[in-house]
Formats: sequence, structure tokens, C-alpha cells
Amino acid sequence: MDPSVINQAKTLAEQLIRQAGAIALERFDDIAELTDKDEHGDVVTEVDHMAEAVILAGIQAVFPDHAIHSEEAGSLGGESDWLWLVDPLDGTNNFAIGLPVFTTSITLMYKREPVLGVIYEPITDRLFVSAAGEGAFVNEKPMHLKPAARLAKANIGWIQGHAVRNDPRAVRLRHLLDVSFKRMMRLWAPTLQWCMLAKGDIDGIVLYNSEGDDLYSGILMVKEAGGVVVDFEGRPITGMQKEPYLIACHPDNQEELLRTVRAGLTSEDGIAQRTDD
Repeated sequence: MDPSVINQAKTLAEQLIRQAGAIALERFDDIAELTDKDEHGDVVTEVDHMAEAVILAGIQAVFPDHAIHSEEAGSLGGESDWLWLVDPLDGTNNFAIGLPVFTTSITLMYKREPVLGVIYEPITDRLFVSAAGEGAFVNEKPMHLKPAARLAKANIGWIQGHAVRNDPRAVRLRHLLDVSFKRMMRLWAPTLQWCMLAKGDIDGIVLYNSEGDDLYSGILMVKEAGGVVVDFEGRPITGMQKEPYLIACHPDNQEELLRTVRAGLTSEDGIAQRTDD
């Protein structure tokens, strides 16, 4: 892996993501086109396409030999060890109803591992950047996860795929998280939740079968900020996942959060209680 490629990609991604964010900010609360994307309630706006076009054109101009997968355009380019993942508007459902909770996400993968993650929140002008082995930063300030002294008072983010809907196991697990912690958050803007965890603003994330172009920038962000990302069996997450089920948190809180998740998955009535040590 050539470090110069990552350095060049980082500069490019920061430029492109700010351009895309400017489009979203200009059109926020004033969209002209809203279309149902699938039967699960996902939607797409003209802003998704406009922001995506800017990002894709920029990547293809500088890295014509790299593969790209983008939320709306799908797969572009040929086979390559380098793969760009683009979500031009993460939180489109929020954007569509005038809720200012959305981001843009750009990830660079090398041999199916994330090596660069760039996430931009235009409403707050916060730029989150992480590169493998270099740490995670928000507006050039380093980010670090914070351990929760008591998870019962913790804020836990919940992320689920659009197709999950009311899967009984997911419903049971959501309910247990809701009654076990101070707050169970569902932002419908996954990359922002990953950044909040990396920044130390929330205490953990539970993700239920939500794979997509917005996933790996967040995973890298949390890992580079000192967090752990493991599956529901406690195994470290590596590579790309077809159907990910995972938790992310500070290493000190891993075992307790895993116990809670397992209780939620095995409980028949969905109200199994957490046990504190």
C-alpha cells in the first residue's frame, strides 16, 4: 500500500466532501424532488444526485484506475485493490423532512479494509477525518473515546438496516437497550453516530444488519479514536461484512455491552434485565 496514495486521497476527499456539503446546505429545507427509493421507506432527493456527481467526477479525474461504489450510482470502474465508498447524503430521510441531522461520507478501502474515512456535517461545519494508523480528528483536533463509568447511565446509538424493520429479534434487542440505558438513540444518520462515539459524545453503538457505503468510514473513525468494533460474539471486525451485527464502544465497556446485547437476543419477552457487576 502506497502512503502517498492515501495522502493524496485525503486532500481530495476533504475538498470534494466540502463541495458536496455546500450543495446540501444550500438546498436544505428547500428540496425540489423526493422519490421513494424502495419498499422499506428509504427516499432519494435531487441533492443526493447533485452531491454524488461532484464527488464521483472528482475521484475519477484524479484516480481513474480506482473502483468506486456509491449509494445512488452503484459500482463504477473496473477491478482494483482500491475501492471508494461514497454516501453523498447520509440521513436523507431526515433531510427530506427538514431535520438538520445528516452528513456526507467518503471512504477509501484497500484490499477490502478501510484506510481513509472522511465525514462532513455541513450544518455544524464539522469535518471528521481518520486514516489507518494516524488517529481520528474533528476539525484537526484529535478525538478519543471515553469509557462510561456506569453503562446504566450511558447513551447508546442504535443503527439498523432499512430491510430490518420490525424483525422480532431486533425489536426485542431495541427494547432492552431502551430500558437498560439512559438513552437509546436512533438518528437515521449512521455516520454521525459513529462520529459522536469517536468524539466521546455517546458511549456505544449497537448495529443490526446495516451494511452500506456509510459503514466503513465510521468503523475506521471509532477504531482510530481508540474504540473497539466487534460482532455479537465478541470477534473483532475486519474486512467488509455482508450482514454485519456488531457493537462499538470503549474497550473498558465491551464485555458489559456484549452481555446486554446477548440478553436482548435471547430474551423471549424483550424485557430481560441487565445485571451490573
